[in-house]
Amino acid sequence: MEQTSGKDRMKELTWSFPNIGKKYPEHREEAENFCREYKTFLDNGKTERECAEISVRMLQEAGYVPYEAGKKYAPGDKVYYVNRGKALIAATFGQKKTGDGLRINVAHIDSPRLDLKPFPLYEKNEIAYFKTHYYGGIRKYQWGTIPLAFHGVIYMENGDKAVISIGEKEDDPVFCVTDLLPHLSAEQNERKLRDGLKGEELNIVIGSYPYLDDDVKDAVKLKVLDILNQMYGITEKDFLRAEIEMVPAFKAKDVGFDRSMIGAYGQDDRVCAYTALQAEIQVKNPVYTTVTVLTDKEEIGSDGNTGLNSDYLGHFIEYLAQTEGCDVKQVVANSICLSSDVNAAFDPTFSGVYEGNNSCYLNKGCVLTKYTGARGKSASNDASAELMAKIIGIMDKNGVCWQIGELGAVDAGGGGTVAKYIAGLNIEVVDLGVPILSMHSPFELASKLDIYHTFLAFQAFYEAE
Repeated sequence: MEQTSGKDRMKELTWSFPNIGKKYPEHREEAENFCREYKTFLDNGKTERECAEISVRMLQEAGYVPYEAGKKYAPGDKVYYVNRGKALIAATFGQKKTGDGLRINVAHIDSPRLDLKPFPLYEKNEIAYFKTHYYGGIRKYQWGTIPLAFHGVIYMENGDKAVISIGEKEDDPVFCVTDLLPHLSAEQNERKLRDGLKGEELNIVIGSYPYLDDDVKDAVKLKVLDILNQMYGITEKDFLRAEIEMVPAFKAKDVGFDRSMIGAYGQDDRVCAYTALQAEIQVKNPVYTTVTVLTDKEEIGSDGNTGLNSDYLGHFIEYLAQTEGCDVKQVVANSICLSSDVNAAFDPTFSGVYEGNNSCYLNKGCVLTKYTGARGKSASNDASAELMAKIIGIMDKNGVCWQIGELGAVDAGGGGTVAKYIAGLNIEVVDLGVPILSMHSPFELASKLDIYHTFLAFQAFYEAE
């Protein structure tokens, strides 16, 4: 018997993930078209509240109506539910009964940022500042000397609500955190990198003109309050009834001479939120009921009543089960979920924290992450072989480019997603999302081809039998 050549045998037995640009060159134009509106979504949705509002408008334009508990729906009906203005659920009813299981996709719409402290405004040496408390896992030094925008809601004593966004329009002012000049930073240079800027040094400059009255002590602070009062009718006390987020003021931009990437704030995890939402909107008559969740608070552990560690998703599933008269325990046991979150793309500049064979790369498709966690998969869902086989089979059948990735080398760090909270409901779940460079920075990078193939993966998942 003639022995097969080593080259042919290698082709038969080994595997490498293809580059989408080589395998599907025609997808470059499709990805470009898909990402055009995605960039608009990023520019208009700098906070979880704004993302929820934009998503509701998209759903309404696509024919979705508010969900009514107890009402019976027919296959193909489309509904949505908003949780406290910061999270939402959209669903398309399928041909099969709820008891046969759901096809769930969960992404988060909160991102790392600088939140204002409850009593933020102060003056020092005739400069007015905001005091901040950072939200989520940031590298603090990255937030110095970049333009910041002011986004949020403030409730006045009379109950009126002011929705504020300053720093996004071309003629708007912006704000910033200062840093030392190299000439005077000898002592600062001896700090560890994590303390290059300390938490209590993330003070945002907001004004320097004084209120023209010699009898006023903090005249610059008063001038800022006077401006805000004239613009929105607010006083200093109203900040105690506010949620204000300071976020990068720059827009989403194409990156590279070839425009192959998008650079923007908040792509973790709004890139998965947008692709999931588009897949949800475009599904028409699925076999299984689809449930798309855009949730809040993931960056701080999913706690709070708008995070996945609360019961709002479980209650929604219970409502679906009750309407059809089936046991919710049967529904969750038969359901499958994608925890749609980004992973860290291999960065050649910092290759030492990755393990090359099990890293994800730009332009090789959405990344399937079997487990996250740290220190021996701690605090992680670890997807079963059965679920991995099912999801990989769906993507292969539909020509979706995908890859496998861990979040860095063993003991190099780690992280978590909402997957463990979904698993806690007794639902089969695995992470799937977009590879990202410079994750959690004010300007993250993602490949347009990866974004498009993540959408294709979600679409295939919703349409699968």
